[in-house]
Amino acid sequence: MGFLDYALAFVCALLFSVILCAFLIPVLRKVRAGQNVLRFVEEHKTKGGTPTMGGIAFLSSAVIVFLFCYPKIDRTIIVTLVVGIAYGLVGLLDDFLKIKRKDNLGLTAKQKIVFQIVVALLAAVYAWRAGLTKISLPFLNSALDIGWGIIPVSAFVFLATVNCVNLTDGLDGLAAGTSTPFFLFFAVLLAGKFDGLSVLSVSLAGALTGYLLFNSPPASVFMGDTGSLALGGFASCIGVFSGSFLYIAIVGVAFVLSGVSVIAQVLYFKSTGGKRIFKMAPLHHHFQRLGYDESKISYGYFVLTLTVAIFCLIFNL
Repeated sequence: MGFLDYALAFVCALLFSVILCAFLIPVLRKVRAGQNVLRFVEEHKTKGGTPTMGGIAFLSSAVIVFLFCYPKIDRTIIVTLVVGIAYGLVGLLDDFLKIKRKDNLGLTAKQKIVFQIVVALLAAVYAWRAGLTKISLPFLNSALDIGWGIIPVSAFVFLATVNCVNLTDGLDGLAAGTSTPFFLFFAVLLAGKFDGLSVLSVSLAGALTGYLLFNSPPASVFMGDTGSLALGGFASCIGVFSGSFLYIAIVGVAFVLSGVSVIAQVLYFKSTGGKRIFKMAPLHHHFQRLGYDESKISYGYFVLTLTVAIFCLIFNL
């Protein structure tokens, strides 16, 4: 795979995503597949009714372009696609139930976590049986083989990543804007080592770039859990199966901030009898409450992710 092959995958995924979004948005409006906004997020009152499930467009684009550009499908690629699409389908069901019930309550927390644990364990067992048990140590140019320990470690990576990406999807352009440089980083990092996962990463980045034309503030469409859960699933597979999952916590700093801020808020709230660290969690809502414009927050997260990604690539050359 050469540079032109990657560039072709990126551009094709971008264009296909734009076309699908342009087609899908009117359809979503017609069937009244609008987002039901959380009542306690006052800044989002005007967003009620914005079409959701936009993840269908960029996920379809990324997968189709990937299959066209990379025909050498092996078991690891098949498992990656199945896991990512499975997460997307559960997200789609969750979004559908929210629309049908006209509230923001889809699948229960128990239903979601049971599914996530089952898929995470299946993916983790596959990694072990396939011999994908080495962990690349960031910046050290070395790896550590943890054997069967990859099962609990990978399961944790899946659960943490999927939920953190889902929590990051709270502002226009935020999840997509941070995921784009995130997947571009893995595309460059894995090129020549895990070409299949690398091409899939660049296809996802291209499709997300096209989607951002419709999702940047003010958004014409939201990705919904359809998109955010699938992105978390793909990110986990790419990181775990390549042994590079430690970079998820580094380059995915925006996802970490979302997850950690929620955990910290809940623990502090319970331990102090109702006091809060942040005005609202996840952290991006805290910045909103401080008066920062939504577009500036999303752009700030994008710049942060891109800067960390470039830094990591420089030190891995």
